[in-house]
Amino acid sequence: MTRLVIADDHPIVRAGLRALLAAEADLEIVGEAASPSEALALAASAVPDVVLMDLQFGSDSAQTGADATREIRALEAPPYVLVLTNYDSDADILGAVEAGASGYLLKDAPPEELIAAIRAAAAGESALAPGIASRLLERMRSPQASLSSRELDVLEAVAAGLSNQQVAERLFVSETTVKSHLAHVFSKLDVSSRTAAVSAARSRGLLR
Repeated sequence: MTRLVIADDHPIVRAGLRALLAAEADLEIVGEAASPSEALALAASAVPDVVLMDLQFGSDSAQTGADATREIRALEAPPYVLVLTNYDSDADILGAVEAGASGYLLKDAPPEELIAAIRAAAAGESALAPGIASRLLERMRSPQASLSSRELDVLEAVAAGLSNQQVAERLFVSETTVKSHLAHVFSKLDVSSRTAAVSAARSRGLLR
């Protein structure tokens, strides 16, 4: 029996997943979480085999699904994490995989694909949607255009209109560190300004 925790801030999504998975005799839902902190608590207390993790929670949540994934995978006996989200930018995918997610699916995936991915994750196997896997492979083939998850965090904040000081405050780093990350971003994307960096990243699918 594979024990599952569903982590998503939308009650309708959780109810839909519960209804879908209830028909599978080998899957048991042992908890639901509406926030990253609840997901971490359940991962530690409910002893699941797999956590189904959304990436973005409500605006009042300071943590993301990737943050929770990293903390869950750092537990003494960590469950596997399967990301199930609406977001498919390279920043989201890379951040989740670097945080330790075993799989990454979009919410428009066919039910049978989700169920197969849960079983694969529970068995310790990779469970990436075909489109996601091909994009990760392409990034590996073109490392010169690849940005680290932290560089993507900085660029996302810049794209949202934040100043270097505001980016530093959001990411709990120094303004000098932000400038250093931006310098690396400019070099990798072959641009010379913040606006050009955001434009280039969006055109390459690195940002939403």
